[in-house]
Amino acid sequence: MARYTLRRLLLMIPTLLGIMLLNFIIVQAAPGGPIDQMLARFEGANAMASTRLDMGGADIQVNDDSRGARGIDPRFIEQLEQQFGFDKPAHERFLTMLWDYARLDFGTSFFRDRPVIDLMIERLPVSISLGLWSTLLVYLISIPLGIRKALHHGSRFDVWSSGLVIVGYAIPAFLFAILLIVVFAGGSYLDWFPLRGLTSPNFDELTTLGKIKDYFWHIALPVAATAIGSFATLTMLTKNSFLDEIHKQYVLTARAKGASEYRILYGHVFRNAMLIIIAGLPAALIGIFFTGALLIEVIFSLDGLGLLGFEAVMQRDYPVIFGTLFLYTVIGLILKLVSDLTYVWVDPRIDFATRES
Repeated sequence: MARYTLRRLLLMIPTLLGIMLLNFIIVQAAPGGPIDQMLARFEGANAMASTRLDMGGADIQVNDDSRGARGIDPRFIEQLEQQFGFDKPAHERFLTMLWDYARLDFGTSFFRDRPVIDLMIERLPVSISLGLWSTLLVYLISIPLGIRKALHHGSRFDVWSSGLVIVGYAIPAFLFAILLIVVFAGGSYLDWFPLRGLTSPNFDELTTLGKIKDYFWHIALPVAATAIGSFATLTMLTKNSFLDEIHKQYVLTARAKGASEYRILYGHVFRNAMLIIIAGLPAALIGIFFTGALLIEVIFSLDGLGLLGFEAVMQRDYPVIFGTLFLYTVIGLILKLVSDLTYVWVDPRIDFATRES
């Protein structure tokens, strides 16, 4: 197993390089780069200044050069290109980025004037907190619900609970988040929960118990919105896994020996049925981190990696874009390996090394 793990770690390197190259090409091909964003800011500032002068009765002369009516000195544009590194060809910039990333140097944000690594470290706890609480909520509800559905297969409870689970799965996380805001966060009905942020402005002044209450008060709606789409998959997986185990021969043998239903369920069936569910925990974390976290952070104004990446894309802040994509890629590759190793840990009969060879 150690050789398999080492092989997977080594394969992460070309996989990571390929993903970084693909991200680099896609981001570079997107229209409106950092230079255009910076020029748009200057144009906006010049337009506001011109409006003020016009209102004061002053005469305005518009300079029309190579940038049309922008009135921006080409030498200033060259200085911006040198500052952002766009005076070099694309392949040279990509190789420079790889060398910097190998030294864990993610550069400095174009528009925030802060190191990208500091921005990611500052935002990472918010994303981790949202993902972990969402996963915990999904497992605490879906596993007992799936077990009960398996024990009452075909009953009214099984039918109507399946309907609710499927409806919840069909609702997109961002749409459910908007519904929660409208109903519970001061939209059109109730004003029970805050709309923005993860803590209140006076968080530092609260007692320890007050801080805990304030934290869960703020995170309740984002966690509920993030977890809504994951209930169906885990619930049905748990139900089908328990149904498959309940009808196996060893269960009939245990009943014939006079074992109680409680001992059969939690002494034999539970342990075997939970193997695939426990092993799928890292994969569930990947799904929650990469599917709903970004939109949820944007909707609820949570300063996590999702919101940071979204703002960077809108501003064309390339160092932040590439840094967050790199971090997401590394987390995804590591959790995928952990998922495979967890399968082997919970069920030693699985041998990926032998299967690959």
